[in-house]
Formats: sequence, C-alpha cells, structure tokens
Amino acid sequence: MDKTLLSFVIPCYRSQNTIGQVVAEIHATVDPRLAEFDYEIILVNDGSPDDTASAIAALCAADPRLVFVNLSRNFGQHSALMAGFGQVRGDIIICLDDDGQTPALECFKLIDKVREGYDIVFAQYAQRKQSLFRNLGSRFNAACNHFFFGQPKDITPNSYFACQRFVVDSALRYPNPFPYITGLLFQSVSTCTNVPVTHKARLQGESGYTLRKLISLWSNGVTAFSIKPLRLANYIGWFTAIFGFLFALVTIIRKLIDPSIQAGWASTLAVMLTLGGVIIALIGIVGEYVGRIYLSINRSPQYVVRSIIDPRGKEGRHEDYTRHLGT
Repeated sequence: MDKTLLSFVIPCYRSQNTIGQVVAEIHATVDPRLAEFDYEIILVNDGSPDDTASAIAALCAADPRLVFVNLSRNFGQHSALMAGFGQVRGDIIICLDDDGQTPALECFKLIDKVREGYDIVFAQYAQRKQSLFRNLGSRFNAACNHFFFGQPKDITPNSYFACQRFVVDSALRYPNPFPYITGLLFQSVSTCTNVPVTHKARLQGESGYTLRKLISLWSNGVTAFSIKPLRLANYIGWFTAIFGFLFALVTIIRKLIDPSIQAGWASTLAVMLTLGGVIIALIGIVGEYVGRIYLSINRSPQYVVRSIIDPRGKEGRHEDYTRHLGT
C-alpha cells in the first residue's frame, strides 16, 4: 500500500529556542505511524532578527526530512506560508506555528478528518491561551471574513489547519503581493470543518503581531478578495449626499418661514467637518485598492528567498523565485 505523504509547513520568526521542540514533537507524533505515512517538514525563516536561521540549519544538518527556506527579510506570516507552499510535495499539507501553541501531538485529529474527504480542516480551541485583545480581534476578523468573502459562519479558521494538496496548488496561483491565506483557501474549497484541539501556552516569548501588523493583515484580507468595501463606500457616499441635500432643504424652508432665524455657524461647521471626514475616508478606501493595483503592476514580490537547503534534490537559490514576482 502506498504511503500518504504529509507536508508540515512552519513559518518561523524569533523561534531559535522553540522550533527544535516543535520539530521533535512532529517526529514523536508521526514516527509511530510510518507504516501509513511518510512526511517532510518545511521550515521558513521569515527574516528573523535572532539566530533562528542558525537553529534551523543545525536541525537540517541532522535530519534529512527537513527543508529550510531562508527569506531575505521579514515578509510576514502569510507570505512565509506561500514560500513554504512552493516547496511541498505531500498529499496532505499541515500548517502550524513555531511557538508550540498549536500542538503537533494532535495533528492526526486534523489529518484523519481530511482523509474522510474534507478539503480543509481547521483546529478549533475551546479556550485560547492569548490576550483578551487578540481574542476580540479574532472574532472581529471572523465576522469580516464572513461578510467580505463568504466564510461559513459555523467555521472558525486558524493558523493550525490541514488541507488537501489541490487547495495549496490553487493558492499558489495567486501571484500578487500581500497574500491572505484564509481568503485564498476559501476560494477553492467546498467542504470544510473544525475539530477540537487544545491551545497550549506559548513555549517562550510573545506574539510578533503588533496592533499595526494586525490592522495591516486585516486590510490585506478585506481589499484583496472583495469589492464590498468599494460598494459600501458608494452607499455611504449616496447616503451622505441625500442627507446633506435634505438638511439644506429643511434649512432653506425654515428660513423662508421664519426670517428671524439666525444662521447656525456651529451646525454648519459640524456638517462640513462630518461630510469632509466621510469623503476623505471613502477616498482612502479607493486609494487602498489603487495602491494595491500599483504594487501588483510594479511586480512587488510576495517574498524573496535568500537560500534553500533541500535534501530532496534542490539546494541553493529558489528555482521558482521569478514566479512569485508576478512573471
């Protein structure tokens, strides 16, 4: 019987002291089932400022199952995942984090569900080991995903998931900068589900996502896969225009009925500031789309690979480098 090949993809950032434990946990989980599965582990160093690259290189020197993709700078988690997707050869792809919060010990909960016929299976946590701010942000992001590109309401996407190979192949067709993995995944799947998984405490350190990075990621997802913000801007523009016309009409009628009414400079200024703010906000939404069109035309890369160590037969510079420059 042919073995099912599993590809684990792990984006790495500030994980010099944790990535070894995550890799060891994958080995401890999959090795007892080598009669059914073979596996590979793709580690992507996302321009980490610490010694993560050295730690991964040391792991690769002792383990032929590891592939090391070293990016030239920090491109973000989603771009790092795309770089890892470009190297997978497996039938089932499993994505997890480098900080130990996504337990590799439970990966077969996701894998076995995929083998039942699901396109993609996300981990679902009864309780997240993260701040209240991050939990609220995750809920807000899920609501936006449902509204802007049709994510099912009963599905909770997470960075820990397993999927069929065709889902990753479909995502790799996206050539533009600022990839948003959740949006790319939902473009090609018809069956998806969640499975309960324990969310562990971080092995060390804290999340690399600042408020600025989280807002940027949210903006990427909203503007990359939906034109609903433009439609919303159009509706708001018409609403404010109609409201302004009615307000002016009422003001004129009141003045005609009672000429003694004094002109309200405060109310006039308030209306001008409100309308001006709305107009600037709407122009900003349009500008966001125009900016992304410009960057796509300018062939800004999703990522740039500095070097790669691949015991499967490729070593040196990334052979598919130009494909991710939009060429």
